[in-house]
Formats: sequence, structure tokens, C-alpha cells
Amino acid sequence: MQASVRKRQNSALHAAAFMSRPGPRKGESVVLKPQFHYDLWLSFTLHNWVLDVGRPIAKLLLPAQWFPVNRPCAEDYLHMVYNIITPYLLLKLNERSPNALPCPAVYLCIITFVMGASIHLVGNSINQRLLLIGHQFHLSIRENPVLKNLKPASLIDSFELLHYYEKTLGHSMWNVPFFLILFLYFSGCFTHLTEERMPQTAWLLLVPSAVYYWYLITEGQIFILFVFTFFAMAATVLHQRRKGLVPDGNGLFLLYSFSVALGLVVIWVVCLWNDSILRRKYPGVIYVPEPWAFYTLHLC
Repeated sequence: MQASVRKRQNSALHAAAFMSRPGPRKGESVVLKPQFHYDLWLSFTLHNWVLDVGRPIAKLLLPAQWFPVNRPCAEDYLHMVYNIITPYLLLKLNERSPNALPCPAVYLCIITFVMGASIHLVGNSINQRLLLIGHQFHLSIRENPVLKNLKPASLIDSFELLHYYEKTLGHSMWNVPFFLILFLYFSGCFTHLTEERMPQTAWLLLVPSAVYYWYLITEGQIFILFVFTFFAMAATVLHQRRKGLVPDGNGLFLLYSFSVALGLVVIWVVCLWNDSILRRKYPGVIYVPEPWAFYTLHLC
């Protein structure tokens, strides 16, 4: 009998001690500070620079002439590794999202991305071989001296089909799901904290990240897609502010990277605005020359 009384007294003391601990009062909620995913963004930035931007550098260090014409070169192998690692990083980005992203949409985007990047890999590999025999990227297929005299003339149509697969279809299937996943991730990067700032570690990655987006926009000719994504992100910020939410460190990193990249594109276009040859290569309202076209025209 005494033992049961003592147990009741001990349980009452434990309950009182637990209730006396400091904690949120009734009606209050604990707001945790979002973590900046420095390891993920660092891996993402290094990956993009080494395996995507680094491909032309690999071509200079290990020229395609060193490899058999009917076999992949060093640049192609880097592109293959890029096509493998990028879907993995996008899946990790999905896992780190503060809000659960729609899994079917993410998986379909990643499958489409892999297919588009692979199509671009094949077309780009053949185009780089054409560069060895005098192909000039600042000219159209039919204007290139090495192609316009092909016999039979129907071969030019085949090269135009290859160009369409690489520059239009491949780039669209590559970049549309890529930017869609980034936007879906950004839409979940909001917090109730009123004074959220980007950490110092994020500022170290801002310029490399923005320059890569500039390269992706200009080389991939996806300015309209990029601007549409940027405006959608800005509209999301305005919509969330009405709910009392602001972008966290990861959201600010994406938003600032896109903003700096847009400024770099504007500077690029202004500097080449009066180039008559590039103007003929890229007609229409949207004039964004490719870096490789600038390279073959002015630097080679």
C-alpha cells in the first residue's frame, strides 16, 4: 500500500517538473530558422562549372583531333557524367525542399531532362566534329562553306534535322524541366521570419552561380524560358508577402542568382548590339548571341 502511494507521489512530482519547464505557451508556435543548404549548392555549382562549362575547356586541353573521329572525345565523356549526376542533384534538391514537392511532376521532369540532355549530347558531339573541318557556328547550316556544297543536296536537310534536335528539341527537353524543378523548389522556400537574410557562405557562391546561368541562357538560347521563370519567382514573392512570408536563405540565393544572371545577359546583348553578322545569325525580336558563335567569329 505504501509503495503504491510513493509511486503516485513520484509521478505527480515528475509531472509538475515537466509542466514547469519553459516552452511555448498555448496558442504560440516555435519558428525554426531555415538552414541554408551550403553543401548542396556548392556541389551544384561545382558540378555545373566542371561538367558543363568545363566541357569547352576540356576540348582545348584534350582536342578532339586526339581521338578517333568515330569515337567520343573527352568533352563527350564529361557530358555523359553531367547527364548522370544532374538528376541525382535535382532529386537531392527535392528532398531538401521545406515543403513536399509533387513527386510525379518531379520524376517526369527528371526523366524528360535526361532524355533532352542525351539528345543534345549526340547532336553536340557531331557538331564539334564539324568544327574540325571548318564549320562556323555564326553561320546557318545552308550558309556554311563546308556544308552548302554537299552532294546530294538532301544531306543538308539531314544536318538541319540534327541541328534542330540539338538546338531546339534537345535544349527544350533539357532546360524546361530543369527550370521547372528550380521553380517548384523555390516556391517552398518561404518562412515567417520577418528579417531573413542570405548567409555569408551563400554570397561566395552567388557570382559563380549567376555566371553559369548566363552561360546556360546564352548558349542554350533559352532567354524567354529564363525570363518567364524569373517573373514567376518574383510573382511568387509578392504573393507570399501578402501572407506574411518571405524567402529564406535558399530562396534568396536562387532569386539573387537569377537577378545577377539577367543583368549579365543585358550587358552581353548591349555589347554585341551592333554586330551585323550576329544580327543576321539571330534575327527576330529576341537577340541573344551564343558565346560559341562569338568565339568562332571574333576569336578563332
